[in-house]
Amino acid sequence: MKDFLEELQTNYQISLSDSEKELLLSVEDSEEGLKLKKDAIRISLSEIGLGKIAVMSILLKDELNKNEQLEKQIDKTVVSIINGLRRVDDLYKKSGVMETENFRKLLLTLAEDVRVVLIIIAQRLALIRYLNENEEDSDYRKEIGKETIYLYAPLAHRLGLYAIKTEMEDLSLKFTQYDIYKNIARTLNETKRHRDAYIDAFIAPLKKKLEDAGFKFSMKGRTKSINSIYRKMLKQNTTVEHIYDLFAIRIILDSEPEKEKADCWQVYSIITDMYLPNPKRLRDWLTIPKSNGYESLHTTVLGPENKWIEVQIRTRRMDEVAEKGVAAHWKYKGIQTESQSIDDFLKNVREMLENPNVETKDALSDFRLNFYEQEVFVFSPNGDLFKLPKGSTVLDFAFAIHTKLGCQCVGGKLGGRQVPIKYVLKNGDQVEILTSSTQKPNAQWLNLVHTSKARNKIRQALKDAEFKDAAEGKEMIERRFKNWKIDYDEVLVGKASKKLGFKTVSNLYQAIAQGKLDILRLRDTYTELQHPQETPAETISAENFVAQTEINTAKQDELVIDRNLKGVDYRLAKCCNPIFGDDIFGFVSIARGITIHRTDCPNATSMRERFGYRVVPARWSGKAVGQQYPVTFQVVGNDDIGIVTNISSIINKEQGVLLRTISIDSHDGLFDGHLTLLVSDLTQLENIRQKIAQVRGVKQVIRR
Repeated sequence: MKDFLEELQTNYQISLSDSEKELLLSVEDSEEGLKLKKDAIRISLSEIGLGKIAVMSILLKDELNKNEQLEKQIDKTVVSIINGLRRVDDLYKKSGVMETENFRKLLLTLAEDVRVVLIIIAQRLALIRYLNENEEDSDYRKEIGKETIYLYAPLAHRLGLYAIKTEMEDLSLKFTQYDIYKNIARTLNETKRHRDAYIDAFIAPLKKKLEDAGFKFSMKGRTKSINSIYRKMLKQNTTVEHIYDLFAIRIILDSEPEKEKADCWQVYSIITDMYLPNPKRLRDWLTIPKSNGYESLHTTVLGPENKWIEVQIRTRRMDEVAEKGVAAHWKYKGIQTESQSIDDFLKNVREMLENPNVETKDALSDFRLNFYEQEVFVFSPNGDLFKLPKGSTVLDFAFAIHTKLGCQCVGGKLGGRQVPIKYVLKNGDQVEILTSSTQKPNAQWLNLVHTSKARNKIRQALKDAEFKDAAEGKEMIERRFKNWKIDYDEVLVGKASKKLGFKTVSNLYQAIAQGKLDILRLRDTYTELQHPQETPAETISAENFVAQTEINTAKQDELVIDRNLKGVDYRLAKCCNPIFGDDIFGFVSIARGITIHRTDCPNATSMRERFGYRVVPARWSGKAVGQQYPVTFQVVGNDDIGIVTNISSIINKEQGVLLRTISIDSHDGLFDGHLTLLVSDLTQLENIRQKIAQVRGVKQVIRR
């Protein structure tokens, strides 16, 4: 121990008083235990940036457990941190919820001084390094690896300790999946020199192009960690040799807020002018950010030696949001929370850890992890831990567990007493949800919940009920019309619904199902409309630029339905416009034969869940000869007056493809167009889609 104290003085400038040295020299432990403590201290000092208090806390923790009188001889801050480490130990031993983010957050909440969390991270890193060097494959090492990946690596990531987080993830993979780890590591080692040279060769000309274009930016290439490569292998169900992006290039632009998106797309244009992009690998989170606020533009391009490489394009603001999450939104939007935000916390921690001044490190003692004051932790009867926003109710908790439980919730039981669904939860509550099979969500529930999940589920349940009523109402109308020998026409029913004062035809169907409208009244209105009067020819507004071409399509027997039936009356659904070659299914409707839908139709899931007995298999037969099908594309691109002309020119040159309608709208420097074309089959559709996507200025072409 004496040599170690000298090492602390020499290498880390840790100054200890004589009384402190005497205390530390009295520390007793096994050789292995003492080594782990020393390694944890070295990590705390050199890799995390803690100081003398961490040294004292790590070495004296077990001693304080043995001798409570020691508490009077050491600094109160050290005692506080040791007590924090004890509470974490107790929580760790009692809780079986090792694999949840909630456990990590509750641990952080209990650890009031941030150094408690930093020290347990250092201790865990010391342990897995020791096991990596001294113990071969064993059940104990696998268990430690599993715990590390679920608990400690996410904690390190949350605190900005990215190098430690990566090492923890990689060693955890080595402990739990050694053969996979070894194969990936060997592949990376064999290709390292060539990979580094390749990154330099890729970056150099691109850097010059961006500088010539006047951009201020930073650019770096990085090889992905072994664990992240393994996750990609699982996701793509492939081997390491077939992973496109073992490394990635990230370009971070210094852009003004109003020019961010335009600059990112301009950089994208420069990159794709130099290197061929893979359109299937374009990820546009600029136009529509992810639900967590993530904004970035990812593309995969074919670089030198015909190798694919991922390029990420974002601005400095977007990069900070990507690293820090929603807290960064608060800063950029000027929003301040009542309690200290996660953003401020991480920013100050990083600044303190990066500052070599001892005074700055000592300021950590004033830190509290109170940014979770806006959350509440509650338990299920089985002891499972759930995290909810502060202000959440029993109804929120029910939906957090399961949607069905939420929909049937009538209240809760808390400590033997019943509470209503609007009861506001408190930290540590253990709640049993009470249900009834007759309970159904109603619109008033939206005022009783605090979480977006519960609110969305309630809205969905209300919509499902409306959908069910509308379907029942429609079937009632069709059945009665058939009895009356009246031809059912959806267009006329829609007009009748307007005349009767309904906003939509669905509202009419619901009113019929709920008995709010007499079907005889509908019949009278419908028959009045069966003989349409002549109306003036419709004029087309130049403002929205809508061009139309009427085309008659001949229906042919190209379908096999159910058990090899042909010649069955069917029609193609308007909601998804299936064409020859699409994966399809049939839906039996009363009085209208069979409707053919694409399997990825937006309504497919609802139809299968609610009317599965009316779904029949269907497939295309033979070849598409002579028939044309309407298909609609949404095209997004730069707002350029010539882009419509270029798209129209390509369509006109394409044999067998006809343009039926085109409508264009522009905003924020982008245009958003909808094209309806007539094509013969899926192959022709994909061919014209790719050609439109290659028009200069076009960013996305999506089939609707």
